[in-house]
Amino acid sequence: MSIDQILGLITGLVFGFLMQKGRVIRFEKQVGALLIKDMTIFKFMLSAILVGMVGIYILYDMGITTLSHKPMNIGAVVLGGILFGIGWAVMGFCPGTSSAALGEGRIHAVFAVLGMLAGAAIFAELYPFFSSTVIAWQDFGKIGLQDALGISHWVIIPIFWAAVIGLFFLFEKKGL
Repeated sequence: MSIDQILGLITGLVFGFLMQKGRVIRFEKQVGALLIKDMTIFKFMLSAILVGMVGIYILYDMGITTLSHKPMNIGAVVLGGILFGIGWAVMGFCPGTSSAALGEGRIHAVFAVLGMLAGAAIFAELYPFFSSTVIAWQDFGKIGLQDALGISHWVIIPIFWAAVIGLFFLFEKKGL
């Protein structure tokens, strides 16, 4: 096992532990998020994004890591979002929470994990069709927000932080 795999395993275990402690793998939290009545999951994920974006860009600026953007493809993003939403609504789990719930011993989460594996296999089989249709729709290439706006990521990050913190205050004010 390589050091990257070991670090990935440790990171995954820590993230799963934090999801369990944050109670985001609970069914009632998942349903609350889908009904926009409980923002626990959104607050958890936005917190992870805030911390991660700063860490990644510090490592990037120090030359320790590189960025590898995925292509910004409208068709793929829309189709992927629809499939993700349907899977979350049907199973009550997203990929991360289903794996964490299974790790916690919630046997019903195995159906979500099996659904993800089946979906990945079906996508792999249908990829040639998707690559000439949905994936070919409006491809903007491998761009990041700073590329699209033409400004430094260190300008975008504080603005994003301020917007998310504002959302947090709004969620708390509304009791979400």
